[in-house]
Amino acid sequence: MSKLNKDVLFLIFEELKFDKKSLYSCLYVNRTWCETVVPILWRNPGQYLTTINSCTSVPILWKIPSQYLILFNVIFLHLSKESKDILKKQEINNLITEIYQRPLFNYINFWKYLDLFLIENIISSSKIEESKKFNIRDEILKLFFSSNVKFIHLSIPQDYDFQLHHIPGAERCFSELESLSFCCDFGNCQNILNGLARICKSIRKFRVDNVHFCTNNSGINKLIGVQKKLNNVSFIGPYKGSRAIINIIEDESIYKSLEESLIKHVDTIQYLRMDWIPITRILSYLVNLFRLEISTCLPYPTNWNELDYLKDLSLPNLKILITRQVPIKITANLIEITKGQLTEISVLYNDADSKNLFKAICQNCSNLKYLNLSLSNNTNLLTSEFENLLISCQLLNKLIIDVVDFDIMFNWDKLLLILAKSSPTSLFTFEFHSGRINLEDIILFFDNWTNRNPMLLEIDSDNYCNEFGDKKQLEDLIEKYKVKGIIKKCSVHSNTRSRWLFL
Repeated sequence: MSKLNKDVLFLIFEELKFDKKSLYSCLYVNRTWCETVVPILWRNPGQYLTTINSCTSVPILWKIPSQYLILFNVIFLHLSKESKDILKKQEINNLITEIYQRPLFNYINFWKYLDLFLIENIISSSKIEESKKFNIRDEILKLFFSSNVKFIHLSIPQDYDFQLHHIPGAERCFSELESLSFCCDFGNCQNILNGLARICKSIRKFRVDNVHFCTNNSGINKLIGVQKKLNNVSFIGPYKGSRAIINIIEDESIYKSLEESLIKHVDTIQYLRMDWIPITRILSYLVNLFRLEISTCLPYPTNWNELDYLKDLSLPNLKILITRQVPIKITANLIEITKGQLTEISVLYNDADSKNLFKAICQNCSNLKYLNLSLSNNTNLLTSEFENLLISCQLLNKLIIDVVDFDIMFNWDKLLLILAKSSPTSLFTFEFHSGRINLEDIILFFDNWTNRNPMLLEIDSDNYCNEFGDKKQLEDLIEKYKVKGIIKKCSVHSNTRSRWLFL
């Protein structure tokens, strides 16, 4: 194994590109392995750091400042003598030493994912005076753009006003860009996109965050318009818990022009996310859609019920449908027009009437494999409809139930009993998210899960949030049913409230 040639090793290591521990261990095998692994590890060093959303500042995982400082030091070692002299003149001497060991590799040349939010955090880790950070940023960016690297991904954070396209070398570095993530603000952020539109023609994946804050989308439209193989587009609004949601721009002309900018790419777009109600007939043109995600962060207007064209819409290639805060009637219509092609459905919506949704899934989703449903208290009245859904979807292999029970207790016993008795043989992977799931209901579920595949179960409930009391009882119960062969694997935690923040 250790004597395989580099080409074979590269193919193997590519399969491990998201497994930092395995790749890191390969560095110590021999020189060939090390030389093959290093470019993969340094292609996107930010992915190995814990991350925070650059637009919302919502902590997904906490970043460790020391990680930034290590990256900063590595980058700094690559600066040219000219750059160091410039920084010395700016009296930034504490970072500069006359004698230092050059890195074994030119790590900058391996860097393919330019995350400017990461760069800003790296600069902040150096504890340089605020007035001098501009100079540090300038020299670091010049370093990246003077290297031989050609970036494939660019991520631009909110309130970023550094005109990247004016940096010497930008045209070469961005000439093969495949993915762009951009965060809107109320400032003059379109200049950067207008500049990139003159350089980047091969973007396949385009994401705009905080799109509802966009007062001028000329740069977005221009950049979309010049692409040749645009495949994946996401227009994402602020999450539900954002304080800035009150500042959302409600000018329909902005959203209309964004939809119209996609018309040129109807043959290539397969993945689309929109965080507003469609204003034009754009969906009727996107016949090659494979994945559609529609979310609304504000109460929907009455024109949802005026979208009669949905009845005549055809999405023959759609496999994945995700809706958040979209009325059940509209979601049901979208399911019906796919005529049995859907394999994944995720519906998160606090609606008392789920009957139409269950009916649409029963009649149109025989190929369904993954289902994520939000349910409210009176869904218990629809036990027969839910049972019919399980009987109709014989290929279903994963079910997630997200219960809206902040104020009213949900009757889990009925639902779990139906699952135990009517689930297809392929279904044994479950996630349950709820404010409270009684231990007695879980026991009922386990006791009735007989002569079936051992289940894979995740329970997310507030009453199992500590290490004592109910959680300890549940964990003991799980071990008991593992011995009986009812459970293969089960995890218990509490995260329900944060899930609903983002609906």
